[in-house]
Amino acid sequence: MGKFTYDSTLVVDFDDRVLAHLQIVIGAKLRRNESFYFSWRDDTAVGDGRSTVWLHPAISIVYKYHGGRAPAINRSWIEDLMSTANSSAGLRIVPEPADARRLDGDDAHAGH
Repeated sequence: MGKFTYDSTLVVDFDDRVLAHLQIVIGAKLRRNESFYFSWRDDTAVGDGRSTVWLHPAISIVYKYHGGRAPAINRSWIEDLMSTANSSAGLRIVPEPADARRLDGDDAHAGH
């Protein structure tokens, strides 16, 4: 499990594969100076509820991966996640579609 740290205080565990896709979508929005909501289901260990944060370009984000190798990136999933991020409800983790349009993990982060 990787870790998403926001504003040095909020730390949330996500699967490395999910985290890699979130990093691409969040990075794209913040590069355009767009603020937005990000919501996820909490783990049962912390109450099995739902959390939401307001992501802003001026607040630091750290992505800490458990594994040393970047996962392959599913372009269709990026598009689906970006669609939620562009909605009034904000970014939500949706199921990964079965799609062959993948990028190698290292290629997906080149130039970012």
